[in-house]
Amino acid sequence: MYAFRAGGKAVSVFPSAQPGAPIMYLNTFSGEGQQVFEAAQNAGCPPFTLVAVSGLDWNRDMAPWNSPAAFQNGEPFTGGADGYLKLLTETILPEAERLLPAPPQWRGIAGYSLAGLFALYAVCRAGVFSRAGSVSGSLWFPGFQEYFFSHAPQRRPDCIYFSLGDREAKTRNPTLRTVQEKTEEMHAFCQSKGIRTVFRLNPGNHFVCGIERTASCLEWLLGGDGI
Repeated sequence: MYAFRAGGKAVSVFPSAQPGAPIMYLNTFSGEGQQVFEAAQNAGCPPFTLVAVSGLDWNRDMAPWNSPAAFQNGEPFTGGADGYLKLLTETILPEAERLLPAPPQWRGIAGYSLAGLFALYAVCRAGVFSRAGSVSGSLWFPGFQEYFFSHAPQRRPDCIYFSLGDREAKTRNPTLRTVQEKTEEMHAFCQSKGIRTVFRLNPGNHFVCGIERTASCLEWLLGGDGI
């Protein structure tokens, strides 16, 4: 593993021993990259390099535009995803791949919660990622479903992974309780476009088994589940 900083973010690179292996970019809330990498390896994932980014301003860097707080006493969202995506693609990505023995076979992006939303936004806005995973993604985010439906990806994805906890929509919060309906509709939309995709409904709420759910996403994207 090697690490560097860029734009105030901490970047950890867990390189594959196999030259040219695919590379996955994972935006993390609290630096859980190593746990995810180990869980993915234990799950039998094919060889891959993981680039985990932490130190994010979560409600700014992962949010595509401004939006009021989703929770009582929560922080509002201050739409800085475009700025962070520029940092990710123009600075973090080339630096992370510079020391690899060979260029990656392909690049993917994944994330949990708001980072799952960001992964789908990144596919719409940048042409460098060919696979994406939204794990318990915040697809309730106001206006995002409409954006996703109306903005063709910069590069047609090979595949997209969706997952959600089966209790995440069971809430009194009128915004958050739309999450399962919107996730299912976005999954169906990808199917209608001929994109290989899957939607998995996992036991539990938003805060259950985040590491394991993310590792399952990586396993599917990397072809461990029959891609």
